[in-house]
Amino acid sequence: MHTDYDVRWEGKIIGTVDRKKQVLEAASRSFALFGYKATTMEQVAKIANVGKGTIYTFFDTKEQLFDEILHEVISEMKNIIQREVDHNKPFFDNLFRVLDSLLEFRSEHELLMKLSQEVRDVGTPQSQEAMNQVESVILAYIEKEIRHAMMQKELRDCDPGIVSFLMFKMYVALTSEWNKNHEPLTKEQIKEHIRLFLEDGLAVHAS
Repeated sequence: MHTDYDVRWEGKIIGTVDRKKQVLEAASRSFALFGYKATTMEQVAKIANVGKGTIYTFFDTKEQLFDEILHEVISEMKNIIQREVDHNKPFFDNLFRVLDSLLEFRSEHELLMKLSQEVRDVGTPQSQEAMNQVESVILAYIEKEIRHAMMQKELRDCDPGIVSFLMFKMYVALTSEWNKNHEPLTKEQIKEHIRLFLEDGLAVHAS
C-alpha cells in the first residue's frame, strides 16, 4: 500500500521520464524537418511545448540530444539485423534479406532521409558523421557474417573488411546509383549481378 509520499515520488519519476521522451520525440521531428544544422533548442522546445530550460534538464547541448536520437536509430537497425539473420540459411540469402531491410529502413526513415540530403546539399560535418555511423553498422554486420561464413567453409578466405565494403557499395550502386540514368533493376536482377561478381568468386563449391 502506497503512502502519499510514495505516490508523489512515483509521479515525479514518471513525469520526468515522460518529459524526456517528449523532448526526444520533438527533437526527432525537428531534425527530420530542418536537418541538424538548422535545428535549434528553441525549435525543439516549441515543438515539445516545454520551456527551453526543460531540455537542458536532460541534455546540455544539441549535440548530446542528437547523439541520443541517433543511438536509438542505430539500435533499430541492429534489431533489424538480429531479426533477419538466420544461420541455418546460406550466407548470400541472409545478405540480401538484411540489406533489403536495412536500405528500406534507411530510405523511409525521415531523419536519415533529411540527413542524407543535408550531407549532399550542405555538407554539415555532424550529419556526415551520423551517416558514417549508420553505414558502419551495416559494414560491421557484413564483415561479421563474412567471418562466420569463412569459418563454416561457405566462403573462401578473403579480407572481410574489403569484401564487406565492396558488397555494400555494389548493392547501393545497383539499388540507387544505377537508377539515375537507367531503368531501375528489379531485386532479382540486383541479386543476380551480385551473385555473378561476388558469390561465384567467393563461394566454396563442392567438388
